[in-house]
Amino acid sequence: MDLQKIATYGTAAAVVGTGSVVGGGKIIDVQTGGPEKRMQAEATELRLIVREEIKKALWEAWPEKTGGVKGLKVDPNKDYRQETPPRQ
Repeated sequence: MDLQKIATYGTAAAVVGTGSVVGGGKIIDVQTGGPEKRMQAEATELRLIVREEIKKALWEAWPEKTGGVKGLKVDPNKDYRQETPPRQ
């Protein structure tokens, strides 16, 4: 019977000791700003993922080559305030 009581009290002491260590760890975590640090790290990781996805989407949507550029042929003798050039 004495062995059973010793085993029961030993187990209870181990459970209480473990609870105090885990609870103490949580208190220290809260005091040192652990939740805020984890939220900030998660937000940073999410920003990196979104940035990579946007970069990939833009890279795939952008054409490799563009056609020739048809510029406006400028005639220095005309006054463009009075007459606009014809559209092509």
